[in-house]
Amino acid sequence: MRWLPNSWLLILSALLGQSWGYSYLMISPTASKSHYTVVFALAKGLAAAGHEVTLISSFPLKKPIKNIIDVDTPSIITVMGVYKARILENAKKPVILRYPRISLMGLDLTETLLKEPSVQELLKQNRTFDGVICETFMNDAHYGFAEHFGAPLIALSSLGATGWTSDLVGTPSPPSYVPHNLLRFGDRMNFWERAQNLGFQIYEFIYENLINLPRHEALYRKYFPNNKKDFYRMRKDTSLVLLNNHVSISNPRPYSPNMIEVGGMHVNRKAPKPLPKNIRKFIEEAEHGVIYFSLGSNLNSKDLPKKKRKAIVETLRGLKYRVIWKYEEETFVDKPENVFISHWLPQDDILAHEKVIAFITHGGLLSTMESIYHGKPVVGIPFFGDQFMNMARAEQMGYGITVKYAQLTASLFRSAIDRITGDPGYTERVKVISNQYRDQLETPLERAVYWVEHVTRHKGAKYLRSASQDLNFIQYHNLDVLAAFVSVIGLTVIFIFLLVRFLVSSIRGRFLKSKTSRLKVN
Repeated sequence: MRWLPNSWLLILSALLGQSWGYSYLMISPTASKSHYTVVFALAKGLAAAGHEVTLISSFPLKKPIKNIIDVDTPSIITVMGVYKARILENAKKPVILRYPRISLMGLDLTETLLKEPSVQELLKQNRTFDGVICETFMNDAHYGFAEHFGAPLIALSSLGATGWTSDLVGTPSPPSYVPHNLLRFGDRMNFWERAQNLGFQIYEFIYENLINLPRHEALYRKYFPNNKKDFYRMRKDTSLVLLNNHVSISNPRPYSPNMIEVGGMHVNRKAPKPLPKNIRKFIEEAEHGVIYFSLGSNLNSKDLPKKKRKAIVETLRGLKYRVIWKYEEETFVDKPENVFISHWLPQDDILAHEKVIAFITHGGLLSTMESIYHGKPVVGIPFFGDQFMNMARAEQMGYGITVKYAQLTASLFRSAIDRITGDPGYTERVKVISNQYRDQLETPLERAVYWVEHVTRHKGAKYLRSASQDLNFIQYHNLDVLAAFVSVIGLTVIFIFLLVRFLVSSIRGRFLKSKTSRLKVN
């Protein structure tokens, strides 16, 4: 009978082992590789911590990873392709016209994911999750997954704090020093910039509340008919927002307690992986150093107009440096001899090489994070989204130069490259910022996993929730109190004015009456 205690011990250990791991549903609603990279970094971190992750995305795993279950959404790629094709066209439009297009893209992607057969099959399953982690990118109807599966809602922003993420947990965004992420401003704004920033935030607030959110409310009711919560109440019950940002590479600003910076989860903090032989040989044989050039995952260099591409090629040909260019065709006729091209490149590992001296980028947040981490100054050609703000910040912080796409010429492009490579101040400044960024108590991924587990352990961690979430717009801004103050002060002033007027009139009347009486007597 001595085997009985040991058997019970084994059974108990197995049960405890199961209870330690949580089950998470993660939603990546765009077919943007850069957005997915952030989501997948957290998914891998949670899986490595022993949790089960069901991941809805358009990028199914090529090789299975323990504890990660794929839910493929191929239709998203088709829809996203339509919007990607319009990037250069939209880049020419003013931001006030681009914003509705971004909102419509978010709406299309939101419904496409919800209609996907694999997602509908998941929704029909009689199961629960311990947490729902939803990337937030104008896809508010997706937050309904949390109540549907009886779980706390955790939002993950692949950008920093935006208007549509700050609103979830009551984070203040004073327009006097917090620039909107679609504008070209840093946090030191002059009067005209503050006026534009305030005006655009008012425009966004009106557009969101009158047009965009009602559309998502309709989708929420259509695809989550059994959810009991009101759409707007559901949004403000968000338990946690994780931001792909860090104060050392952005602007200091206030956050609610349940809004946490975890910027750079995707950055490889271990030794760089060995580069492919042809790339390593190209870099190591460079006499004057190497410049890395990539416009990201959403815009292909091969799709640039001929005039712009010609200006770029002319510039690169005239450099003494070698250039590694992410270019989506095998070759092109006028490729300079000092340029290496490939449709795919291990960007993080290339930037880690000591012979890479600068990065020509579109200004995406992931790319700027990697350039800062590895201490490489940047020349940025922003096209859309937060890229303008990221490059404005790079210029303000002293590690980057912006070349506006509309003004891109060979001479202007060459001038920017010469300045970034010829002035050691840019490299020195980015290395200072890199040291600040690296100097953290724990890695961003460790911090993200901790907070996800914390919110799960404490059933949504409602104690972190700001009281501002229970106030409407008028109450939040104290407009009713200010109206009362103005009314009381106004009535008091009017009362005093009327009283003084009455007293003056009475005294004047008595004086005139007394004077008239004296005249009659005389």
